Amino acid sequence: MLFSAIEIGSIGMAMKAAQDLREARAIPKDSIVGSYKIDPITGLATLDSKTGLPVPATYIRSRIDADRVKARRVHYEDWIAAIIFNHIFAGADAYVAANLWDFRTNIRAGVSSSSASLTATFAW
Repeated sequence: MLFSAIEIGSIGMAMKAAQDLREARAIPKDSIVGSYKIDPITGLATLDSKTGLPVPATYIRSRIDADRVKARRVHYEDWIAAIIFNHIFAGADAYVAANLWDFRTNIRAGVSSSSASLTATFAW
């Protein structure tokens, strides 16, 4: 259950990190309008004669730059590494479990009013 939970969580986070990376790669070339040209007489935005839309005066650059794209790529790679390590540890656990399937052991725990005890017996 532990390995399954880690696997599911890591896959979900890797998918989210991949989406963040795709967005970060697309956004650096984008910008938004910061302000529009204003007609000094009327105080209203100047409209483009062809489109009828307000004419932009300034633009604001995207907050996503090359460093942020690199950071998101590293974040995505970290989640892929977590998935790979989870597979390695799950495989090691399966190997140990397969080799110890016939290992007979008997572990008992007991508690009395004055002490606690743990007894383990191993059969060779």
